[in-house]
Amino acid sequence: MCLLVAASAWADKLVCISNEKLRGEMTVENCLLKGEKFAIVDQYGGVRMISPEEAAVMKRLNPKLFEEKAYGIIYLKEAPELKKLPPLATPKVY
Repeated sequence: MCLLVAASAWADKLVCISNEKLRGEMTVENCLLKGEKFAIVDQYGGVRMISPEEAAVMKRLNPKLFEEKAYGIIYLKEAPELKKLPPLATPKVY
C-alpha cells in the first residue's frame, strides 16, 4: 500500500533520450534546436516518444516548459515534473 501511495505522487517528466548524460547544462529548447530527442516518462515507467510535431504543439500550449533545464534519462529522478495545464475553457451551451 505504501508503494502505491508513493508512486501516485510522481508526476510525468520530460527527459532527453538521445543525450542520456544531460544534467541541466542546457534548456529543453536548446536541446531540441540541436536535434536531441525527448520522451515523457509516467509514474509507472511508461514512455511516450515526443515527435517534432508534438514538441511544436507543446511549446504553443506551455512555452515555459521549454525554458526549463534538460535532463537525460540517467538523471530521471532529478528532472523537473511536468506542470499540469489548467483545463481548457469550453463554451457554454444554452
